[in-house]
Amino acid sequence: MSITIRDLSFTYSKDSVFAITALNHINLEIPDGQFIGLIGHTGSGKSTLIQHLNGLLRGTSGEILFHNKNIYDKDFNMKNLRSKVGLVFQYPEHQLFEADVFTDVCFGPKNLGLSAEQIKQRAKAALDLVGIDESYYQQSPFSLSGGQKRRVAIAGVLAMEPEVLVLDEPTAGLDPRGRDEILAEISRLHQKKHMTIILVSHSMEDIAKYVERIIVMNKGEKVYDDTPKEVFKNYQELEKMGLAAPQMSYIVRALREKGFPIDSNVTTVSEAKTEIIKVLGNGGKP
Repeated sequence: MSITIRDLSFTYSKDSVFAITALNHINLEIPDGQFIGLIGHTGSGKSTLIQHLNGLLRGTSGEILFHNKNIYDKDFNMKNLRSKVGLVFQYPEHQLFEADVFTDVCFGPKNLGLSAEQIKQRAKAALDLVGIDESYYQQSPFSLSGGQKRRVAIAGVLAMEPEVLVLDEPTAGLDPRGRDEILAEISRLHQKKHMTIILVSHSMEDIAKYVERIIVMNKGEKVYDDTPKEVFKNYQELEKMGLAAPQMSYIVRALREKGFPIDSNVTTVSEAKTEIIKVLGNGGKP
């Protein structure tokens, strides 16, 4: 088991009149190799939660175990945790600061005390994984497009060779093509490296298409934790939280109301296509 969260709570500005409880008794098991979607309305606690996973924030109460070791123990190696649980922030500019792309990606492995050759090998391998060509290596990361900046930010984390990759809204502000390219790269990483991936996103379509498990946060609490199909069955409750099911779910429900016997659990375009072809092949009958 990669990460175990036990009864974790967190309060901002504790013991003051401005105290705000952001996490309330969270319990989670995050196994090796799983692709997880984390969703919730703004202020639900999801961003606060992911910042606990590599120790950027410390819980007010409760504990977090990484490979069965409590990260809050005095002798726990927090530096090692942050190399193994990589966090990519929503805005790549927060993680880019070197003069050129290659030097920026080298920064993480350099801090691990590796040799110059190992550092270069890791940086190149990471940039290859995210599809950044060598022609970009000497460019300033701030001269790149939004999608390219995100790729470089992800490469900087991958160069640390993490076991867990946490991505906070990695496609925010990108056009549809850029969004699809980034998510396809993340999916390939998951398949190739078998690493644990936690994807924070407001796009239910993206969540439905890529993840195998969804955790739903609301007002600092975990309210759902199941497969996409099971979670999206609760679309009316999700709507009350300011969320929704994927658009395809609503289209399928509309078709069912018109008498088409389409599986109500359909959540993606490819699933809907298969179901509609099957129904039309049967003359619109079950």
